Amino acid sequence: MAYLAAERVNHVLGEVPEWVPVRLDEPGPFRCAEEVLAYREDVMRAARAQHVQPLRWPEPFPADSEFAMLVATYAKQIGRAVAFSLAAFRQAFAGGRDLGERDTVLLAAAACEMHPVAVVKGAELRGTRERLAAATAEARAAGVREVPAVVTADGRVLEVPVA
Repeated sequence: MAYLAAERVNHVLGEVPEWVPVRLDEPGPFRCAEEVLAYREDVMRAARAQHVQPLRWPEPFPADSEFAMLVATYAKQIGRAVAFSLAAFRQAFAGGRDLGERDTVLLAAAACEMHPVAVVKGAELRGTRERLAAATAEARAAGVREVPAVVTADGRVLEVPVA
């Protein structure tokens, strides 16, 4: 899960990698409710093993995160990708808030000093949507099939396991 990876990647690597928002989960990562339940159980087990605070799952899960992804892309443009991504993940999985709700996304943005009017305008720009699509296409071309993933300097794709 991207949240657990986000909480530890900077520490594990010993440096802050470039965070690039990509959208690879279309049409959807789960085929049925049983897959969602199994995924949740795997993530909860991994969170306990990593000593992350207990997760509070947002409802619905998974959420429609289109606006959140556009805001993350905008945040990357202004140098706040890491701060926004961590704030959004924490709203969702520590706070149990739905990232499909615009107010939740704006709350996460405010937590990293992004003005709500600028955030909404930035997310609505055609260029932001195009950057997200281009980043997603580049990730796929590099061999990324699941997120989170790390692409090394020599082009290898390292997928981050949930557990």
